[in-house]
Amino acid sequence: MRQHKGFFYYFVRNKNGMIGLCGVLLIVLIGLVGTMVIPKPEGYTSDILMAPCAAHWLGTDNLGLDIFAELVWGAKTSLYVSLLAMLIAGVIGIPLGLICGYSSGWLREVIDAIIDIFMTLPMLPLMIIIAAIMGTSITNVALILGIFSWPQLARVTKNSTLKIRQMQYIEAATCLGIPKRRILFKHVLLNASGPVLVNMTLVMASAVLTEASLSFLGLGDPTTWSWGTILKQAWGQNAVISNPNPWWWWLLPSLCIVVYVVCFNLFGTALNDCLNPKGRE
Repeated sequence: MRQHKGFFYYFVRNKNGMIGLCGVLLIVLIGLVGTMVIPKPEGYTSDILMAPCAAHWLGTDNLGLDIFAELVWGAKTSLYVSLLAMLIAGVIGIPLGLICGYSSGWLREVIDAIIDIFMTLPMLPLMIIIAAIMGTSITNVALILGIFSWPQLARVTKNSTLKIRQMQYIEAATCLGIPKRRILFKHVLLNASGPVLVNMTLVMASAVLTEASLSFLGLGDPTTWSWGTILKQAWGQNAVISNPNPWWWWLLPSLCIVVYVVCFNLFGTALNDCLNPKGRE
Protein backbone atom coordinates (compact mmCIF):
# COMPACT_ATOMS: atom_id res chain seq x y z
CA MET A 1 0.00 0.00 0.00
CA ARG A 2 2.82 2.41 0.83
CA GLN A 3 4.43 1.67 -2.51
CA HIS A 4 1.22 2.56 -4.38
CA LYS A 5 0.79 5.72 -2.30
CA GLY A 6 4.37 6.65 -3.10
CA PHE A 7 3.81 6.16 -6.82
CA PHE A 8 0.71 8.37 -6.95
CA TYR A 9 2.34 10.92 -4.67
CA TYR A 10 5.30 11.38 -7.00
CA PHE A 11 3.29 11.12 -10.20
CA VAL A 12 0.85 13.88 -9.23
CA ARG A 13 3.83 16.14 -8.50
CA ASN A 14 5.47 15.35 -11.83
CA LYS A 15 4.44 18.27 -14.05
CA ASN A 16 5.46 16.59 -17.30
CA GLY A 17 3.63 13.44 -16.29
CA MET A 18 0.43 15.31 -15.50
CA ILE A 19 0.61 17.20 -18.79
CA GLY A 20 1.10 13.92 -20.64
CA LEU A 21 -1.70 12.20 -18.71
CA CYS A 22 -4.15 15.04 -19.39
CA GLY A 23 -3.22 14.94 -23.06
CA VAL A 24 -3.67 11.15 -23.25
CA LEU A 25 -7.04 11.31 -21.49
CA LEU A 26 -8.18 14.11 -23.80
CA ILE A 27 -7.19 12.11 -26.88
CA VAL A 28 -8.97 9.02 -25.55
CA LEU A 29 -12.07 11.09 -24.76
CA ILE A 30 -12.10 12.63 -28.24
CA GLY A 31 -11.48 9.31 -29.98
CA LEU A 32 -14.07 7.29 -28.06
CA VAL A 33 -16.79 9.78 -27.13
CA GLY A 34 -16.36 12.25 -29.98
CA THR A 35 -17.12 9.67 -32.66
CA MET A 36 -20.40 8.87 -30.91
CA VAL A 37 -21.51 12.51 -31.16
CA ILE A 38 -19.96 13.70 -34.42
CA PRO A 39 -21.06 11.93 -37.63
CA LYS A 40 -18.38 10.42 -39.84
CA PRO A 41 -17.49 12.88 -42.64
CA GLU A 42 -18.70 11.48 -45.95
CA GLY A 43 -19.63 12.74 -49.40
CA TYR A 44 -19.14 16.40 -50.21
CA THR A 45 -20.80 19.79 -49.61
CA SER A 46 -20.66 23.24 -51.15
CA ASP A 47 -18.61 24.68 -48.25
CA ILE A 48 -15.28 24.16 -50.03
CA LEU A 49 -12.04 25.29 -48.32
CA MET A 50 -13.80 27.47 -45.78
CA ALA A 51 -11.57 28.99 -43.12
CA PRO A 52 -12.38 28.29 -39.45
CA CYS A 53 -15.72 29.91 -38.61
CA ALA A 54 -18.80 29.38 -36.43
CA ALA A 55 -20.27 26.79 -38.80
CA HIS A 56 -16.99 24.90 -39.18
CA TRP A 57 -14.74 25.41 -36.17
CA LEU A 58 -11.60 24.17 -37.93
CA GLY A 59 -12.55 24.88 -41.51
CA THR A 60 -13.29 22.50 -44.40
CA ASP A 61 -11.32 20.64 -47.07
CA ASN A 62 -11.59 20.61 -50.86
CA LEU A 63 -14.76 18.48 -50.67
CA GLY A 64 -16.41 20.74 -48.13
CA LEU A 65 -16.01 18.20 -45.33
CA ASP A 66 -15.53 19.45 -41.79
CA ILE A 67 -11.89 19.24 -40.66
CA PHE A 68 -12.89 18.97 -37.00
CA ALA A 69 -14.94 15.85 -37.72
CA GLU A 70 -12.06 14.39 -39.72
CA LEU A 71 -9.64 14.99 -36.84
CA VAL A 72 -12.01 13.42 -34.31
CA TRP A 73 -12.40 10.27 -36.41
CA GLY A 74 -8.66 10.32 -37.04
CA ALA A 75 -8.09 10.26 -33.27
CA LYS A 76 -10.14 7.06 -33.05
CA THR A 77 -8.06 5.48 -35.81
CA SER A 78 -4.82 6.51 -34.13
CA LEU A 79 -5.91 5.02 -30.80
CA TYR A 80 -6.97 1.77 -32.47
CA VAL A 81 -3.75 1.40 -34.45
CA SER A 82 -1.41 2.31 -31.60
CA LEU A 83 -3.23 0.17 -29.02
CA LEU A 84 -3.36 -2.91 -31.26
CA ALA A 85 0.27 -2.48 -32.30
CA MET A 86 1.32 -2.12 -28.66
CA LEU A 87 -0.60 -5.24 -27.62
CA ILE A 88 0.93 -7.31 -30.43
CA ALA A 89 4.43 -6.03 -29.64
CA GLY A 90 3.90 -6.76 -25.94
CA VAL A 91 2.54 -10.27 -26.47
CA ILE A 92 5.58 -11.14 -28.59
CA GLY A 93 8.34 -9.04 -27.09
CA ILE A 94 7.80 -9.27 -23.33
CA PRO A 95 7.75 -13.09 -23.00
CA LEU A 96 10.73 -13.44 -25.36
CA GLY A 97 12.63 -10.79 -23.41
CA LEU A 98 11.90 -12.50 -20.10
CA ILE A 99 12.97 -15.91 -21.41
CA CYS A 100 16.08 -14.51 -23.07
CA GLY A 101 17.17 -12.62 -19.97
CA TYR A 102 16.45 -15.40 -17.47
CA SER A 103 17.66 -18.43 -19.44
CA SER A 104 21.15 -19.24 -20.65
CA GLY A 105 22.82 -21.31 -23.32
CA TRP A 106 21.51 -21.91 -26.83
CA LEU A 107 18.02 -20.58 -26.10
CA ARG A 108 19.32 -17.12 -25.20
CA GLU A 109 21.58 -17.10 -28.25
CA VAL A 110 18.73 -18.03 -30.59
CA ILE A 111 16.38 -15.36 -29.21
CA ASP A 112 19.20 -12.78 -29.24
CA ALA A 113 19.91 -13.60 -32.87
CA ILE A 114 16.25 -13.21 -33.82
CA ILE A 115 16.05 -9.85 -32.03
CA ASP A 116 19.24 -8.63 -33.72
CA ILE A 117 17.97 -9.68 -37.14
CA PHE A 118 14.67 -7.85 -36.70
CA MET A 119 16.35 -4.73 -35.34
CA THR A 120 18.71 -4.51 -38.34
CA LEU A 121 15.93 -4.81 -40.91
CA PRO A 122 14.93 -1.60 -42.75
CA MET A 123 11.55 -1.18 -41.11
CA LEU A 124 9.75 1.36 -43.27
CA PRO A 125 10.58 -0.18 -46.69
CA LEU A 126 9.53 -3.63 -45.47
CA MET A 127 6.32 -2.19 -44.00
CA ILE A 128 5.54 -0.60 -47.36
CA ILE A 129 6.08 -3.91 -49.18
CA ILE A 130 4.04 -5.96 -46.71
CA ALA A 131 1.23 -3.38 -46.60
CA ALA A 132 1.08 -3.44 -50.40
CA ILE A 133 0.84 -7.26 -50.35
CA MET A 134 -1.53 -7.74 -47.40
CA GLY A 135 -3.85 -4.87 -48.25
CA THR A 136 -4.48 -1.43 -46.82
CA SER A 137 -7.03 -2.14 -44.10
CA ILE A 138 -6.37 -0.37 -40.83
CA THR A 139 -6.15 -3.71 -38.99
CA ASN A 140 -3.47 -4.95 -41.38
CA VAL A 141 -1.49 -1.76 -40.81
CA ALA A 142 -1.72 -2.24 -37.02
CA LEU A 143 -0.62 -5.88 -37.33
CA ILE A 144 2.40 -4.88 -39.40
CA LEU A 145 3.35 -2.17 -36.91
CA GLY A 146 3.06 -4.59 -33.98
CA ILE A 147 5.16 -7.27 -35.68
CA PHE A 148 7.97 -4.80 -36.40
CA SER A 149 7.79 -3.09 -32.98
CA TRP A 150 8.39 -6.04 -30.65
CA PRO A 151 12.24 -6.32 -30.90
CA GLN A 152 12.90 -3.08 -29.03
CA LEU A 153 10.45 -4.09 -26.31
CA ALA A 154 12.08 -7.53 -26.08
CA ARG A 155 15.55 -5.98 -25.78
CA VAL A 156 14.50 -3.67 -22.94
CA THR A 157 12.74 -6.53 -21.11
CA LYS A 158 15.80 -8.74 -21.52
CA ASN A 159 18.22 -6.11 -20.15
CA SER A 160 15.99 -5.50 -17.13
CA THR A 161 15.65 -9.23 -16.52
CA LEU A 162 19.43 -9.72 -16.60
CA LYS A 163 19.79 -7.21 -13.76
CA ILE A 164 16.89 -8.51 -11.69
CA ARG A 165 17.85 -12.20 -11.91
CA GLN A 166 21.01 -11.40 -9.90
CA MET A 167 18.98 -10.14 -6.94
CA GLN A 168 18.92 -12.16 -3.75
CA TYR A 169 15.14 -12.52 -3.62
CA ILE A 170 15.21 -14.22 -7.04
CA GLU A 171 17.85 -16.66 -5.80
CA ALA A 172 15.76 -17.28 -2.68
CA ALA A 173 12.64 -17.92 -4.76
CA THR A 174 14.58 -20.38 -6.91
CA CYS A 175 15.92 -22.22 -3.84
CA LEU A 176 12.39 -22.48 -2.45
CA GLY A 177 11.32 -24.32 -5.58
CA ILE A 178 8.94 -21.67 -6.89
CA PRO A 179 8.10 -22.45 -10.55
CA LYS A 180 10.11 -20.49 -13.10
CA ARG A 181 6.96 -19.17 -14.78
CA ARG A 182 5.78 -17.64 -11.52
CA ILE A 183 9.19 -16.11 -10.86
CA LEU A 184 9.29 -14.56 -14.33
CA PHE A 185 5.81 -13.07 -14.43
CA LYS A 186 5.26 -12.27 -10.75
CA HIS A 187 8.68 -11.19 -9.51
CA VAL A 188 10.86 -10.31 -12.51
CA LEU A 189 8.25 -8.66 -14.72
CA LEU A 190 6.74 -6.71 -11.83
CA ASN A 191 10.10 -5.16 -10.97
CA ALA A 192 10.89 -4.51 -14.65
CA SER A 193 7.55 -2.76 -15.19
CA GLY A 194 9.06 0.75 -15.32
CA PRO A 195 11.20 0.41 -18.47
CA VAL A 196 8.66 -1.94 -20.05
CA LEU A 197 5.78 0.52 -19.61
CA VAL A 198 7.86 3.38 -20.95
CA ASN A 199 8.69 1.43 -24.10
CA MET A 200 5.08 0.36 -24.53
CA THR A 201 4.04 4.02 -24.59
CA LEU A 202 6.87 4.70 -27.05
CA VAL A 203 5.53 1.92 -29.26
CA MET A 204 2.11 3.61 -29.23
CA ALA A 205 3.67 6.94 -30.17
CA SER A 206 5.85 5.52 -32.96
CA ALA A 207 2.90 3.49 -34.29
CA VAL A 208 0.95 6.70 -34.96
CA LEU A 209 3.95 8.25 -36.73
CA THR A 210 4.45 5.16 -38.90
CA GLU A 211 0.73 4.83 -39.68
CA ALA A 212 0.67 8.48 -40.73
CA SER A 213 3.69 7.84 -42.96
CA LEU A 214 2.06 4.83 -44.61
CA SER A 215 -1.21 6.72 -45.09
CA PHE A 216 0.69 9.68 -46.54
CA LEU A 217 2.32 7.30 -49.04
CA GLY A 218 -1.10 5.96 -50.03
CA LEU A 219 -0.87 2.66 -48.11
CA GLY A 220 -3.42 3.53 -45.44
CA ASP A 221 -7.02 2.45 -45.33
CA PRO A 222 -8.93 4.66 -47.81
CA THR A 223 -12.22 3.89 -46.06
CA THR A 224 -11.01 5.12 -42.64
CA TRP A 225 -10.13 8.65 -41.61
CA SER A 226 -6.67 9.12 -40.13
CA TRP A 227 -4.43 12.12 -39.64
CA GLY A 228 -2.04 10.77 -42.26
CA THR A 229 -4.89 10.43 -44.76
CA ILE A 230 -5.88 14.07 -44.22
CA LEU A 231 -2.28 15.14 -44.85
CA LYS A 232 -2.11 13.01 -47.99
CA GLN A 233 -5.24 14.61 -49.40
CA ALA A 234 -3.99 18.11 -48.56
CA TRP A 235 -0.61 17.41 -50.16
CA GLY A 236 -2.24 15.87 -53.23
CA GLN A 237 -4.21 19.08 -53.77
CA ASN A 238 -1.07 21.25 -53.29
CA ALA A 239 -2.65 22.81 -50.21
CA VAL A 240 0.76 23.36 -48.60
CA ILE A 241 2.03 25.65 -51.38
CA SER A 242 -1.20 27.06 -52.80
CA ASN A 243 -2.12 30.72 -52.51
CA PRO A 244 -4.30 31.59 -50.68
CA ASN A 245 -3.13 28.85 -48.37
CA PRO A 246 -5.71 26.64 -46.55
CA TRP A 247 -3.34 26.20 -43.61
CA TRP A 248 -6.01 24.60 -41.42
CA TRP A 249 -6.21 21.63 -43.78
CA TRP A 250 -2.59 20.49 -43.39
CA LEU A 251 -1.38 22.22 -40.19
CA LEU A 252 -4.03 20.91 -37.78
CA PRO A 253 -3.56 17.16 -38.47
CA SER A 254 0.21 17.69 -38.23
CA LEU A 255 -0.25 19.29 -34.81
CA CYS A 256 -2.47 16.38 -33.74
CA ILE A 257 0.30 13.90 -34.56
CA VAL A 258 2.88 15.98 -32.68
CA VAL A 259 0.63 16.38 -29.62
CA TYR A 260 -0.17 12.65 -29.58
CA VAL A 261 3.51 11.65 -29.68
CA VAL A 262 4.63 14.24 -27.11
CA CYS A 263 1.84 13.38 -24.64
CA PHE A 264 2.55 9.67 -24.72
CA ASN A 265 6.29 10.27 -24.37
CA LEU A 266 5.79 12.57 -21.39
CA PHE A 267 3.39 10.10 -19.79
CA GLY A 268 5.76 7.16 -20.31
CA THR A 269 8.80 9.03 -19.00
CA ALA A 270 6.88 10.09 -15.88
CA LEU A 271 5.81 6.50 -15.28
CA ASN A 272 9.43 5.38 -15.40
CA ASP A 273 10.53 8.14 -13.03
CA CYS A 274 7.83 7.31 -10.49
CA LEU A 275 8.26 3.54 -10.66
CA ASN A 276 12.05 3.85 -10.37
CA PRO A 277 13.16 4.94 -6.87
CA LYS A 278 16.23 6.65 -8.35
CA GLY A 279 13.97 8.82 -10.50
CA ARG A 280 12.22 10.16 -7.40
CA GLU A 281 15.32 11.74 -6.02
